[in-house]
Amino acid sequence: MLITGENGTGKGVVAQALHAVSSRANRPMVTINAGGVSEGVFESELFGHVKGAFTDAKAAKKGLMELADRGTLFLDEVGEMSPQVQAKFLRVLQEKEFQRLGGTRVLKTDARIVAATNRDLQQAIARGQFREDLYYRLHVFAIGLPPLRERVDDILPLSEAFLAEYGRSLAHPPAGISKDARARLIAYHWPGNVRELRNILERAAILCDGGLITAEHLALTAAPPPAPSVAPEPAGRGEERLSRDEPLERVIEAMPVEDRDHGLLQRFYGLHG
Repeated sequence: MLITGENGTGKGVVAQALHAVSSRANRPMVTINAGGVSEGVFESELFGHVKGAFTDAKAAKKGLMELADRGTLFLDEVGEMSPQVQAKFLRVLQEKEFQRLGGTRVLKTDARIVAATNRDLQQAIARGQFREDLYYRLHVFAIGLPPLRERVDDILPLSEAFLAEYGRSLAHPPAGISKDARARLIAYHWPGNVRELRNILERAAILCDGGLITAEHLALTAAPPPAPSVAPEPAGRGEERLSRDEPLERVIEAMPVEDRDHGLLQRFYGLHG
């Protein structure tokens, strides 16, 4: 499964929701960021290693593929994997087996893989940076998350949900959001998407000190010059694009049977149920 979308759109939240409502919910969900560690460390974390595999390998270590057996492995920034690791990862997807770094014993896993990326993987394929066979293996079922600027109707409900969350931990929770602040939130271009909204509201909740959040409390940057109007790019083959104009039930019906649940993604940021 592949989740695509800009930074901050909530790919990790969707991955957690997929795991929570699936038949694997009582098994572990483990996460690794392919762009956050070096190639050698990433391979060791993913597949594990045997004692003596490298200088600091003082003892054998299980990798995330083993720890996620019968559970879920969430692989973030999958587009950052090196070609060597991509080849090994493809084998895991196809054969459900792998070897620890430095080892010879073949291990099996029943981990379900949920990958995410903010990159255009088809462009990466054209540049020779991503394996086409791995792309199609992950793209069997794909979910595209639209940016917040295309989800204007979600901005205020998300804001209220975040403020309710912050209010439980503040001595003086916000009294609400003023009319001018609401207008600014709706008009803003949100380059950082939902993550940026959350951070801005957390700061505003502290600054307002129990009063109304006003426009002055919102640390919003200037909008960039308007871009030329272009036709929207269609979703890739087999990709479901979540939007306010398209019922989430259609996405759920297209999912593998083990992942279906009519509450799936309706709890996405607490907006739909």
